[in-house]
Amino acid sequence: MSTRTVTIPLEDGSLHRLTLGEPGRYERPTRPLISRRPFAAAHVVADPRADNTPGSEAHIDWDATLAFRRHLWSWGLPVAEAMDTAQRGMGLDWDATRELITRSLVEAKAVGGEIACGANTDQLPDEPASIDQIVDAYHSQIDLIQSHGGQPVVMASRHLAAVARGPEDYEAAYARILAHVSDRAIVHWLGDMFDPALSGYWGSHSLDEASESFLHIISENALKVDGVKISLLDLDREIELRRSLPDGVRMYTGDDFNYPTTIRGDGEGHSDAFLGAFDLIAPAASAAIQALDDDEPDQFDKILAPTLPLSRHVFSHPTYFYKTGVVFMAYLCGHQDHFRMVGGLESARSIVHLSRQLTLADQAGLFPDPELAAHRMRPVLELAGIDQT
Repeated sequence: MSTRTVTIPLEDGSLHRLTLGEPGRYERPTRPLISRRPFAAAHVVADPRADNTPGSEAHIDWDATLAFRRHLWSWGLPVAEAMDTAQRGMGLDWDATRELITRSLVEAKAVGGEIACGANTDQLPDEPASIDQIVDAYHSQIDLIQSHGGQPVVMASRHLAAVARGPEDYEAAYARILAHVSDRAIVHWLGDMFDPALSGYWGSHSLDEASESFLHIISENALKVDGVKISLLDLDREIELRRSLPDGVRMYTGDDFNYPTTIRGDGEGHSDAFLGAFDLIAPAASAAIQALDDDEPDQFDKILAPTLPLSRHVFSHPTYFYKTGVVFMAYLCGHQDHFRMVGGLESARSIVHLSRQLTLADQAGLFPDPELAAHRMRPVLELAGIDQT
């Protein structure tokens, strides 16, 4: 058997011998990326020797976690830190989050990397809180981020979703939250496919009504808003919202199903990027933005098109388990030495799902070392009872 060959299970129950192909050829940028602001939302690397089982405190391998951020910066990508890709709300407790934010901001300053960090309310107990307590929690996290020179990302709060009685509560809370920002923040709308606890955010379960409330909040606080990140996996709605934003407010696509279309844009504008998918495909993402910088949109399309089936698979239902695929990709690509996750989340996808991910990543040319990827895939398959001899 070739050193690039593995035996994988297919959805119909049969086995297939897959030989990994050649890696794609991507070059790191020699100058800053300018045509788009392309954030990569970064995952955390768990400490494999610590107790990271479900319900335990998060234990992080800080050296490997920061090394991955340096990898993203080396490709010219800004880092979106302490977001849902880092398992915020799915295993990453507040103590670990606070240390992650602090360490990453210090590292960004040391290497000259661009970074924005999520501000939320997850230091509060998992129980009902008052609007004042929620606003104060946001203020505290914004202060932490700004004290180290970072840009805050105002994340959607489960606490606020649980107690807000309607759009007026969101409007009042966000006015106070954004007034506390020293410069300009990014406001994140995370859909309930990523976090069911956020259903009905902005005061309505109707996306039309929620969009109206959201746009009103952004318009009323536009001087404090650099941009908005929309994570609804809804191409038409993102474009509609983008066209309705106040002048000077960016749209950061969070659409891991349609990012080539939203980033490329149309005659009326384009989206910047704020994507967990860019954790998976950093070299290709960088190369695509470099193509736009060089006014080569067809090359942009050519680079990103093969990555889209992979992203759609990794972010498939249930979408909130996409973090498993993100970490699995980092393991196969050699960015970390193990496939273990905070909260034991490595078990959240089936061996068939992971095998399909391997196939799609290979088709996109995303394995820098195919022999290493195959070598690392074999024990995962053998653990599932699939013989590799």
